Amino acid sequence: MGNFVTELGKVLETVDSFVWGPVMLVLLVGTGIFLTFRLKFLPWRNLGYALKLTLSKESRKKGKGTGDISPFSALTTALAATIGTGNIIGVATALASGGPGAMVWMWISACFGLSSKFSECMLALKYREVNDHGEMTGGPMYTMKNGFKNKKIGSLLGWLFALFTVIASFGIGNLTQSNSIADTLKTTFNVSTVLTGIIITVLALSIILGGIKIISKVSQVVVPFMAIFYVVCGLIAIVGNYKNLPEGISMMFSMAFSVKAVGGGLCGTITASMMQALRFGVARGVFSNEAGLGSAAVTAAAAKTDNHVRQGYINMTGTFWDTIVVCTITGLLICSSGVLGTINPSTGELYTGAALTIAAFNTVFTFGGVEVGGWLVTLGISLFAFSTILGWEYHGEKAFEYLFQSPKYNIIYRIIFSLVVFVGATTSLKIVWSFSDIANALMAIPNLISMLVLSNALAKDVFEFQEILKAEKKSDNKKQMVA
Repeated sequence: MGNFVTELGKVLETVDSFVWGPVMLVLLVGTGIFLTFRLKFLPWRNLGYALKLTLSKESRKKGKGTGDISPFSALTTALAATIGTGNIIGVATALASGGPGAMVWMWISACFGLSSKFSECMLALKYREVNDHGEMTGGPMYTMKNGFKNKKIGSLLGWLFALFTVIASFGIGNLTQSNSIADTLKTTFNVSTVLTGIIITVLALSIILGGIKIISKVSQVVVPFMAIFYVVCGLIAIVGNYKNLPEGISMMFSMAFSVKAVGGGLCGTITASMMQALRFGVARGVFSNEAGLGSAAVTAAAAKTDNHVRQGYINMTGTFWDTIVVCTITGLLICSSGVLGTINPSTGELYTGAALTIAAFNTVFTFGGVEVGGWLVTLGISLFAFSTILGWEYHGEKAFEYLFQSPKYNIIYRIIFSLVVFVGATTSLKIVWSFSDIANALMAIPNLISMLVLSNALAKDVFEFQEILKAEKKSDNKKQMVA
């Protein structure tokens, strides 16, 4: 049995490396590039409008139109699933493997990811349905089912997307997240994994049983708090290393476009070429913001809005907040800390992952010989991972509902999902990580196909809304002149 598990693990790792390899990354970023040009760069041109709309009081109200939760709640619930351990551990791994230049490619992929995130969310709102409980239900599976002219192909692709989403929800969205929380609390504070498992299972169950309305209420409080907390702590650490910041930023751009492997300076012993920076930057960027995977579109479909394009712009900002803001804080922190490319004395190997981020924080957050960096990162990972569990539960639940064509079994999914949290906290399952990682990547394939197939309908709605937007801006300008 042991040999079988070992061999299975090796097979899954090989498949995992392939599905998250160059072909998938080219498809994800390539689709984003195509959509950016097809939409005449409107997702970029309207980013300022989208950010202003997101931060407005109106986005926190249910306002006009139909839906279950406010536009802001739809965004924060999607962000709950998106902002996670990848923002802390994933960025550190990318920098350790691809050098500081990986950060630049992370930004580039995020720019095109704006178009993908906008498109998948907008289409989810356009083709959403109302279920037997009177709730909005949508996502890429409904986009394929209702948007494709060939209903058989649409239904098949939708079913496959839903299946992969359910699998990913238990793995990437549950087991691996609860395991990260338990592991970091055990390492930093020596908290029993069983105790951690019991606490987060009870918390998850109490929130998840309330459905999307309770999940969204918790998310719109937890997500802004955890993001602001992490960003503020990160900025303090960056300011503390301000003398290294210019060199760190310079190395990001020089290594991002260097044909030959270069290093030295703040990189320590790390050398990397443009291809390494591109590979790890794009991979970790996509993994972090999930643009093109279709997951955020499931939550977007629950928003109350008078126009699906408008809400698409609001949800699009999720990629901006995740990668351009939170991931950038981690990247600048590490690149200015001076610990990148140095040896971790406890392992005798290069700092990477959470240890690298902790070491970077410790360069500033060390008081009287007490290193506080581990506490900050542990709290950050715990909040990020727990919010990911909540957000992914909703993604998985709606996919589960699609597979059974009815919401009456959702309560079963909620209970099982909550109980699996305990399993993840108390058991290290490497095979589960690889298996769910594969499912996470496979979600992207039908989703990318649907965006490409429906790109003409997508562009038509976007261009029509642009005229509405111009009229609204003229009206606002007239009101300001009168005032």
